[in-house]
Amino acid sequence: MIATAEGTKEVLHKYPFIFQKKFGQNFLIDPHVLNKIIAAADISRDDCILEIGPGIGSVTEQLVEHAGKVICVEIDNQLIPILNEQFGHYDNFELIHNDILKLDLGDLFGGEEKVKVVANLPYYITTPIIMILLENKLPLESITVMVQKEVALRMAAQPGTKQYGAITAVMNYYCETSLVANVPQNCFMPRPKVDSAVIKLKLYEEPPIHVEDEKMLFKVIKAAFAQRRKTLLNSLCAHFEIDKEEVKNMLDEIGIEANIRGETLGLEEFAKISDVLSKRH
Repeated sequence: MIATAEGTKEVLHKYPFIFQKKFGQNFLIDPHVLNKIIAAADISRDDCILEIGPGIGSVTEQLVEHAGKVICVEIDNQLIPILNEQFGHYDNFELIHNDILKLDLGDLFGGEEKVKVVANLPYYITTPIIMILLENKLPLESITVMVQKEVALRMAAQPGTKQYGAITAVMNYYCETSLVANVPQNCFMPRPKVDSAVIKLKLYEEPPIHVEDEKMLFKVIKAAFAQRRKTLLNSLCAHFEIDKEEVKNMLDEIGIEANIRGETLGLEEFAKISDVLSKRH
């Protein structure tokens, strides 16, 4: 099994591989954590899985045994021969040597009706990857990923808490978020400097709230969290360049206090503000 200290060392000794800091490479060496990932992803032979940054195949090894199809996207050319040699004989394994942020993901999935993402994501580009997956209206059912613990807590936070931010509100629009497991540093080789967590994003077929203009909703969310110490009134005035009295009247109209801060608002309140601003613009 690759996802153990012994299995990882065996692979690394067999091939000429040098860890690349720029790719954030930390390979999972705890089979218990791996089992939690596979269980949370709820994989069957009917599923097409996208794995981003498979590394030496710690997670891939289980994916090819459980899924109908596994598409792996790896940027590091050192890892391509390792992955091909270990999994190339599987009929359900496909390896793409590319940067996930530069791929046309719509073309990648072809005629697949539903896709699940399962990955130990590179921490330095976690948020851009997840946002691309969500914003591109792809045929995704769920995203089960290992991320930095701090990021996972932000994604799953509740309004009014310290961790709650713009990314939380955006996640709430696209998916139901749940923490699967906390993962300490000693579960990886080499050990990262931060703790990690596995998080599952179950995508909604339809967003939980209706808005007239999605782009306006995300602008409102961004404005509300641009400067956390500012009141909602001041944040909206500054971002949209609207007179304070007009913004105050607008907020009064929809029953939202002008002097609260954006971090106390839920998705429904952001949607109300968005719809009023959409009419104004």
